[in-house]
Amino acid sequence: MTVASPSVAVVDYGTGNLRSVLHAFETLGASPFLVTCPEEIGSAEALVFPGQGCFPDCMQGLHESGLADLLRDWIADGKPYFGICLGLQVLFDHSEEGNSQGLGIFSGATRRFRLPSEYKIPHMGWNEVQFRPENTSHLKRNLSSGDQFYFVHSYRVVPEDEAIVLSHTDFGGYFVSSISLGNCHATQFHPEKSQAKGLQIYRNFLENSLDHSSQPT
Repeated sequence: MTVASPSVAVVDYGTGNLRSVLHAFETLGASPFLVTCPEEIGSAEALVFPGQGCFPDCMQGLHESGLADLLRDWIADGKPYFGICLGLQVLFDHSEEGNSQGLGIFSGATRRFRLPSEYKIPHMGWNEVQFRPENTSHLKRNLSSGDQFYFVHSYRVVPEDEAIVLSHTDFGGYFVSSISLGNCHATQFHPEKSQAKGLQIYRNFLENSLDHSSQPT
């Protein structure tokens, strides 16, 4: 089942697996397109940031293109945002990777995994998520704790406000694997690589984006 065709801007800052993200949204009947600068955002109904690569290089690219301010303004205005992997990490104040400043949307930091030697870093492959019942986000509709998603990362976010946390995942101890607050959502895992469960998360995001765009301003 597909949803009506919302216009989805996908941030292109020079790296990232954009093709798989575009394909996932196309599969759901959306109309995704790439943006490399604020002028290209047009009348997009939703914004997706498929971050991948090195945190310092990512932030440099966002600042040089003007996309850093666009992201801050977009989220501050309550418009639908979905961040993936690095697109989650940049939402916080600071990252240990390159001792870099993030966008500062949420208070907290991104820290490297420090685990016993039996745990291989990066954390790569399928793993379960455990959804917090306290967070009633629509993003987890038709999903359950124990569902598996695909991860590739060496760093994890540590929010100061537990209320924004949507799920945890166990990898040598529990870490935050997704957040959701209002229309701002982000996952450490890659929904576009997570088969049916990943598409369900994108579907939930799109359906809420349509509801949001149809509301009077």
